[in-house]
Amino acid sequence: MPVEMLTYAELGERLKVSPEAARALVKRHRWPRSRANDGKTLVQVDLSEFSHSPISRQPQAQADHQVVTALKQHIETLQTELTEMKVIASGYRADFERECERTNKLLAELLKASTESAGAREKAALLEGKLSMLTQPWRRRLVDAFTLALPQVASNPRESAGPIAQSQN
Repeated sequence: MPVEMLTYAELGERLKVSPEAARALVKRHRWPRSRANDGKTLVQVDLSEFSHSPISRQPQAQADHQVVTALKQHIETLQTELTEMKVIASGYRADFERECERTNKLLAELLKASTESAGAREKAALLEGKLSMLTQPWRRRLVDAFTLALPQVASNPRESAGPIAQSQN
């Protein structure tokens, strides 16, 4: 058969493929090409030597439609899961706030109890000191009373010397 000069679109029509697929076939088989006066590419093809059977595929629009519907269904399931998680999270948030309030109340009670216990310890130490003083013999208490009073008297030597020390000056 004679060699024909076809554009990519014409070749695609004859082979029942798209013009892009026809161009890819021309490149793959390294068929001679040339430019026409109108700027289109012409390909020298002997269709009798070439047998091409295009692979039948389902239309692209159907596949896209199926993908889109599957994605929409997945989005809907994710949105329902999100609303469920929001409900669960709000329940946890309420529990958290309730426990925070309870913790603050317990902390206030603990601080109050610790200050009361510190005051009770101080009072117990004071009473223990008084009790230990009362359990000592009377002579020991008298000596302790004088030793506590003597540093005050010794701190002011003019007062402790009395009128004798003042008359000598």
